[in-house]
Amino acid sequence: MCIFVVEKRNAGGLKMSTYAESGVSIDAGDEAVNRIKRHAERTFKFAPGKILGGIGGFSGLIEHADGEITAYATDGVGTKLLIAIAMDTHDTVGQDLVAMCVNDIACSGVSPRVFLDYIAMGKQMPQRTEAIVKGVADACVEAEIVLIGGEMAEMPGMYHEDHYDLAGFAFGFAKSRGDLILGDQIKPGMQICGYSSLGIHSNGLSLVRKVFGLDHKDVSGMHTRLRRRFPEFDAGRSLGEELLTPTSLYSSIVRDSVSMYQIFGFAHITGGGLSGNIPRILPYGCAARIDETAWKRPPIFSLIQRDGGIEPEEMLSTFNCGIGLVAISPDDLTSSGWMHLGEVVTTEEKPHVQFV
Repeated sequence: MCIFVVEKRNAGGLKMSTYAESGVSIDAGDEAVNRIKRHAERTFKFAPGKILGGIGGFSGLIEHADGEITAYATDGVGTKLLIAIAMDTHDTVGQDLVAMCVNDIACSGVSPRVFLDYIAMGKQMPQRTEAIVKGVADACVEAEIVLIGGEMAEMPGMYHEDHYDLAGFAFGFAKSRGDLILGDQIKPGMQICGYSSLGIHSNGLSLVRKVFGLDHKDVSGMHTRLRRRFPEFDAGRSLGEELLTPTSLYSSIVRDSVSMYQIFGFAHITGGGLSGNIPRILPYGCAARIDETAWKRPPIFSLIQRDGGIEPEEMLSTFNCGIGLVAISPDDLTSSGWMHLGEVVTTEEKPHVQFV
């Protein structure tokens, strides 16, 4: 849940930033999902099979008459595109687009197989469009899925001529319901493990832009700030280079882990952070107890928290904070690149995360 703070200051007098103050309300988003559920559910009778899970899962799942499962996911890149536009770097956001969709499908134990993209822009710039789609195709090759088509829309008046937006659509298949990982078998005592992120990925950029003063209306000032180099970053990279580090592709990690261990739940840590995404796979009666010191956060998160005066709870409910994928298992996964974060515990409340 997003924490709303009005003129709150820390001990040093620095005003504390929240995601809501940057213009993004997670609470409003949750309300919108609850409002649209009943409208979407009116269409379920037309599904070519049984719908599993309903609205709100990491992907939509349909079980067909022959037992085969199809999975569907759609997502975008968000205001990270404003960083890409300011930096005139457009290939990395293609991987963000693919990863945001493919990772969601993989969380259900389904193999992603097909991808489609949509590019809307104020003005068609063929060289830029090629860079975007090259990034999409490169990520599809890494994820071993086919880019089968897409759509480009030139929309002057809707977008500034330098601006564009991206949407992605992924499809996947599983042989039967037995291949699915839905979280329904998670029990207290199971281990919670995390796989590292490459950085900020594609969530929380509106708050990041507020923290670092990245106003897209001030093109010159934004570019100057994005070129600033920080010794904390690898090879002294600039802020812009750090923020454009693409979202990790986790489908192969999921596939390999499932082949070696019992996995009863995966969570892709996107908008809502660890606080908002882990409960999506927990059954009632279960909560996640996580040790906040169990992993080392990439420097970008420390800078965001320091410069924005952001409360720890707000960080964990907005950003991935260095953990891009979570797995819940009775097995020890730490020999395969996973980090032990905590365990599933019993609760009488609705599923949630306890940080200790």
